[in-house]
Amino acid sequence: MRILILGTAYPLRGGIAHYNALLASELGKRHAVETITFKRQYPSFLFPGKTQAESGGDLHADPAPQLIDSINPFNWWTVAREIRRRSPDLVIFKYWLPFFGPCFGTIARWVKRGTSTKVLAICDNVLPHERRPFDITFTRYAFAPVDAFIVQSDAVERDLLRFRPGAHARNVPHPIYNLFGRTVPKDRARSDLGLTAQRIILFFGYVRKYKGLHVLLDAMAAMDRALGIHLVVAGEFYDDERSYRDQIARLGLEQSVTIRSEYLPNESVALYFSAADAVILPYISATQSGIAQIAFNFDRPVIATTVGGLAEVVRENITGLLAPPEDPLALRDRIETFYRDGREPSLVEGVRAEKGKYSWDNLVRAIEELTHATA
Repeated sequence: MRILILGTAYPLRGGIAHYNALLASELGKRHAVETITFKRQYPSFLFPGKTQAESGGDLHADPAPQLIDSINPFNWWTVAREIRRRSPDLVIFKYWLPFFGPCFGTIARWVKRGTSTKVLAICDNVLPHERRPFDITFTRYAFAPVDAFIVQSDAVERDLLRFRPGAHARNVPHPIYNLFGRTVPKDRARSDLGLTAQRIILFFGYVRKYKGLHVLLDAMAAMDRALGIHLVVAGEFYDDERSYRDQIARLGLEQSVTIRSEYLPNESVALYFSAADAVILPYISATQSGIAQIAFNFDRPVIATTVGGLAEVVRENITGLLAPPEDPLALRDRIETFYRDGREPSLVEGVRAEKGKYSWDNLVRAIEELTHATA
């Protein structure tokens, strides 16, 4: 097949760009694959981060042509015309935010008009964690021309079927992010990062309220300090960073929490995950999280909350431990149990045994089968 991936890609940054790079690489083993990305992904006034461009190199992809303007309808016709010129059998876009619904939905309609091209959407979410006006309208518009869907958790599948009853869909677990290099010996990783604590847990990625860092900080304040547990927060703040630093000061956690407030280039990711004993996902709401798949790539257990699809990936006492959301004391208990009961070795073995089912080949086969079924 001739396949075109439409969406965030290097030289833009972030988890979706990483996902699309890996997807293109895996599909490219059996198909002819091209990628088109944004020249303007978000207007600057809507983007909470410091930059939308990758600061380091991409470990898995060459720069994609930057053609799409997310807010210019005239551009959408130009992009659709370029896609039609390339005559793909399949166009794939990853859907995570209704803001892109008008752009993706319009391009998909024009690409399909009078052609045999099929459109497949890979849904991170159907509706976002933080709701905005027009979310439902934009999502319905984006999904109307889609022939088939990939969802990556039961929670997203339920949401999709509420929007599109009888949708042609497959539920395939989010594959492992395996583009960040090899695991580094823990002592060396900590030394390279300037971390001296003996027990380190990692909160990684963009900081937004729904990810529950404020709950985790309350859990840290209630922790038995004799255990010497140290939290590393590594990622860019999309919320007010000062409010979190004020919370740390108010709770007396200055010696127990290290904040690395920046978007981490790809080359640094392995160090942070290798330095940690476990990765913490204290989310208030979620469908799934690519952070868990990065953790599993580095054989790191995950301590998470039972929201959305997280409990489908983080299996209690096998790949990690689970706590109810928005409950700092329960989260504290799970973290303390991890250390007091010496759970790390058994959970690491569980991760190694389980992560094979999160393969990219499973996703590629599902895309192929869906496409053939809709032909």
